[in-house]
Amino acid sequence: MDLAIPVAYRNPDAVAMPHASIKLIPGVDQNRTPALNEAAVYASQLIRFVPDRQGLGLIQKLGGWTKYYANAIGSVVRSLWAWEDTNAASHLAVGAESSLSVITNGALSDITPETRTDDAAVDIDTIIADNTIVINAVGLSVSPYWSVYLPVHISVGGIVLFGMYQCYNVGLLANVFEIEATDAPTAAVTGGGAVPEIDTTSGSATALITLADHGLAVGDTFPILVSTDVGGVTFYGNYLVRTVPTSGTFTITAATTATSTTSGFVNGGDARFVFYATPGLIPAGTGYGAGGYGSGGYGSGSTITTTATSITADDWCLDNWGEILVANPFNGAIYYWSPTSGDTTAIVIQAAPITNHGIIVAMPQRQIIAWGTTFTSIHDPLLIRWCDVNNFDVWIGTVSNQAGSYRIPKGSRIVQCIQAAQQTLIWTDLGLWAMQYVGLPYVYQFNELGNGVGLIGRKAATSMSGVVYWMGQSQFYRFGQNGPEPIPCPVWDVAFQEIDMAYVDNIRIAANSRFGEVSWYIPTIGSGGVPTIYLKYNTLIGQWDYGSLTRTAWINESVLGAPIAAGTLSGGTGSYVVQHETSTDGVDVEGNPSAIVSVFNTGFLTLNDADLKMFVDQVWPDMKWGYFNGAQTAQVFISFEVCDYPGQTPLVYGPYAMTQSTTYITPRFRGRLVSIKIESADTGSFWRIGNIRYRVQPDGKY
Repeated sequence: MDLAIPVAYRNPDAVAMPHASIKLIPGVDQNRTPALNEAAVYASQLIRFVPDRQGLGLIQKLGGWTKYYANAIGSVVRSLWAWEDTNAASHLAVGAESSLSVITNGALSDITPETRTDDAAVDIDTIIADNTIVINAVGLSVSPYWSVYLPVHISVGGIVLFGMYQCYNVGLLANVFEIEATDAPTAAVTGGGAVPEIDTTSGSATALITLADHGLAVGDTFPILVSTDVGGVTFYGNYLVRTVPTSGTFTITAATTATSTTSGFVNGGDARFVFYATPGLIPAGTGYGAGGYGSGGYGSGSTITTTATSITADDWCLDNWGEILVANPFNGAIYYWSPTSGDTTAIVIQAAPITNHGIIVAMPQRQIIAWGTTFTSIHDPLLIRWCDVNNFDVWIGTVSNQAGSYRIPKGSRIVQCIQAAQQTLIWTDLGLWAMQYVGLPYVYQFNELGNGVGLIGRKAATSMSGVVYWMGQSQFYRFGQNGPEPIPCPVWDVAFQEIDMAYVDNIRIAANSRFGEVSWYIPTIGSGGVPTIYLKYNTLIGQWDYGSLTRTAWINESVLGAPIAAGTLSGGTGSYVVQHETSTDGVDVEGNPSAIVSVFNTGFLTLNDADLKMFVDQVWPDMKWGYFNGAQTAQVFISFEVCDYPGQTPLVYGPYAMTQSTTYITPRFRGRLVSIKIESADTGSFWRIGNIRYRVQPDGKY
């Protein structure tokens, strides 16, 4: 703020020049003290800076938001995604902690994937040279078209069953369903099969695993996915095969030595079935004309019902594969849903890795990229896998496809990947990598772009207008022509002294290309992990502001228009979905329309550097009081905090109401330092600060 006090003001014998103007330096600076920050804004709430041709950032009220969907979402929304299908219908996917939904034309469809986990005695029938495996599942209540995941190896008929399978011929016989094995059995079995047996020796970490026809060699990996205690040792995770005494046995090394010589079976000897519910095809005889008039869908029939349980998720990664939505709950499988298929729930991609920390769809060749993924169902935090081009049902690389994998050699975990211009960017906790498509035979090449510029949380990076922005452990960055570049942050104290480091994965970045802004919503200490403050960077003028507002999910401009976000209901029991830049007002924590309270405070302006006090008796407001060609009805309040030294408790003058009809106000205060506060809380209004002037004269020595 340039007070430009004339020399006459500093000389008691000179003739006073009565007026000066207040011109704000753009941006908010919290790192400086209020007295050092005299020419700029010190604190802010729900404002923004817009560029002007003289290089100043003009302060105005932040744009408002309205409900995008009328009703509350039943749990906290963690991710949003907008896309359009081949019928030109636009959709919004909403990934919440307890649901996955799609909003289309104001109507919400719950497409939450459903799963169920059962343990049962091993009871399997096989036929020689026939890949069809019959599972005798008494009491399991399997529905048609479900998928089943077997996390416990089952040896039967000369083969080993493990992994994901499609369920077939459900209901042809009571309590029976079939799967198709990769290899054909070499023996006929009725009611047989066995899970791995573990033998331990007291005082030794070596364990003998008995699993007929295991097919493993020394150096292979053997996963135990159900925690099992044998001989005082807990077996869980990936184990390296140390020796292979026979085709039915091998040894592994446990993390600790056994305390007894004994044996036990993985999962207590039972098979484990993890079912993934799928709506599937409509059974014959249930279409139009079957049953009473009006029963069943026209041309399709009744929807299959299931008894599975909807999944829950700490977070979601959402993207679209053409018109198909792809969704990955954190630490879960990958699902797809087509808006034109009639499917009522998202369907698991059977060939995809069963556990992943996140996914994106890479362009332009269209491949799902999964990170923090797995080959064995135990996730590897540095592993990346990708499917074949234009085929997410193929994930195992061969000479005839472009599926593949790569393990980042540095860092402890991959935090996030995003699709940027011409490449995929990969952040670990320590650095930044580029993943560039090069085609066969290598498909992708990987290069480290920067070390020590890792990402703080899994939703803290984004790309806007071809530039990538992210929040590191103690810095903000952008990806420029010379690689990663720190962004100077004069509100650093607000971010890094208030943040709750236990909830960094709840940080949400929010790009708003309409105004060239990138914001980070950050959970603070005591907020219970809820992002309660934001730091906003204006990329057009390189300046920051901050304030208090809760956002748990955000998408930039999309096929649905202006940015869409989610905030939490009071008590954190759910969320509302809102669209920003659509109103002059906001929506409160209960989803009701409410006024936006916009506020900013300047630092202490030095009215006089010498031992004179100054007297201000008149202030002239200069503002825009509404939108262009709109009603000029804004009501803005101005207050003055006056003192002689920075450490004093200031005297407050005001607030004074200002409208378009206000010619001037008469605060009549005297002092050497003054801080100005401007705020508004009316509805239906907009304002922007111009060139405020004031009348001042010397008023005696201090």
